[in-house]
Amino acid sequence: MAENPSNILIRQATAADNELLAAIGAETFRDTFAADNTPEDMALYLAGSFSPERQATELADPASRFLIASLAGDVVGYVRLKFAPPPVSVGAEQAVEIARLYARKAWIGHGVGAALMRASLAAAAQAGLTTIWLDVWEKNPRAIAFYEKWGFRIVGEQVFQLGSDAQRDLLMARPLEASGTE
Repeated sequence: MAENPSNILIRQATAADNELLAAIGAETFRDTFAADNTPEDMALYLAGSFSPERQATELADPASRFLIASLAGDVVGYVRLKFAPPPVSVGAEQAVEIARLYARKAWIGHGVGAALMRASLAAAAQAGLTTIWLDVWEKNPRAIAFYEKWGFRIVGEQVFQLGSDAQRDLLMARPLEASGTE
């Protein structure tokens, strides 16, 4: 795993970041999934998931925490953690979900994902949780490989609704070490 370059800064998002998260979320989701989905389904999903109003609601949710990665003053990615009960197949009650882990296209492979993962693991361990989990589209092998390198294993599946298309997501989970890091 790539080390976190000292110049990648991670900060907690504030309510004022709703427009930034909406823009980065839509951009990264579109860059990652547009080629494999219809324009209609993408438009429906993006409109419902990445409006500034939706991001404001998610930022205000006490069960959510957003961490933003910046490099040389530019936002290069973010992660959304959700502190809520996981699906039964995760096999742990004291768990947190990585609901989104997004790196902007130009920064994939440059340590942004690793920096966000380290920050996520540390936040989960600091909260006293035992497990961290996520869901990932079965047709996203790069993301699946990234999560497997971090010790995540497939524990189940669930439906992800992208517009009118019901897709299969894999549920992946891993235990947290006491330190919260690798």
